[in-house]
Amino acid sequence: MPRKRRKSRIVYTSANQLKLVRGGVDYFQTLIKLIDSSGTSIHIQIYIFAEDNTGKEVAEALKNAAKRGVKIFLLVDGYASQSLSSDFIEDLKSNGIQFNQFEPIFRRRDFYFGRRMHHKIVVVDGEQGLVGGINISDRYNDVADEPAWLDWAAHVKGESAATLEQICIETWNLESGNQSKRLPKKPTHPDYKVNATCLVGVRRNDWVMRKNQISKTYLDMFRNADKEMIIMSSYFLPGRMFRRGLKRAVRRGVKIRLILAGKSDIALAKYAERYMYTWLLRNQIRIFEYQPTVLHGKVATMDGHRTTIGSFNVNNISAYSSIELNLDVDNAEFAESVQHQFEKIIQKDCVEITVDDFKNNTGVFAKFSQYISYWIVRFTYFIFTFYFKQKE
Repeated sequence: MPRKRRKSRIVYTSANQLKLVRGGVDYFQTLIKLIDSSGTSIHIQIYIFAEDNTGKEVAEALKNAAKRGVKIFLLVDGYASQSLSSDFIEDLKSNGIQFNQFEPIFRRRDFYFGRRMHHKIVVVDGEQGLVGGINISDRYNDVADEPAWLDWAAHVKGESAATLEQICIETWNLESGNQSKRLPKKPTHPDYKVNATCLVGVRRNDWVMRKNQISKTYLDMFRNADKEMIIMSSYFLPGRMFRRGLKRAVRRGVKIRLILAGKSDIALAKYAERYMYTWLLRNQIRIFEYQPTVLHGKVATMDGHRTTIGSFNVNNISAYSSIELNLDVDNAEFAESVQHQFEKIIQKDCVEITVDDFKNNTGVFAKFSQYISYWIVRFTYFIFTFYFKQKE
């Protein structure tokens, strides 16, 4: 008797068009093209906006759009984008761009306490959107001889973009403070027709606001997968519920492959992640480490029809301390494009970590370093999430 699938509670909207975009030149060409084609409004909400060549190129495109009369609302994370100079910000404002910072409860240059606005959203005219894990910075672009960090976004057109615009307005208003700077909510577009073959759920995590939709998406995928899952995650440190979900899926016969970072921008996090390898391998979860550059993508696909893509990392910072946004896509064509890219990356750019290799290449000192790193990172997660757990 076939296993009864649990019904999903996700509210899907429609997309007239949905395309997978790789980080680097492809993403930034798409972004600039969207900005240049804008007619009424642009919302950009981004974790890192850097004052480097890529940031300046995007800023110039935004200023040109503002000169055409396009209303532009740029919201950056107050901690991650604090290196922006006052001159750069004033130049944006003087050219008609409305600029704001998402502020945590407390921050200094090397420390913050409170939520991060970690999502990466671009919405143009309420009709097109980009959602992924890509920040506006040279490291996410192909610059000179330095290839971009591996990351992805979804380019969406249709009703889903209007939903993204509503979320951008809501987030902007939370940080506006002054009532006069708040934006009116827009009515949904009545002329959009639902395309049943391309359904998109806009999913959010914000523990303070009682939203844990992306966490539920992953847990739902673990419960409902029949054959296989591929998860690409840049800082993979699953909590207890995620580990339980992974383990139960494997016991049902689901084949799970992880694409993780071989090189990481945060060495401590990579050591902590490798401490998990023994548990993962023991539970027959295959591990592939990406070699060419830093891996920064956050994408998972299941059974050739369902995908989640966005800013959410599989760890407790994303689960409890950050504002995150993913698209949950129920569409075979999109899932096939994601899986095709993943298969190419696994074959060409990854090294598989087997049980024997991991044992033979991990000495006593490395094991001790991984153990210490794991508990340091876990303690850090606890400190960052303690305030919010107390609120809960």
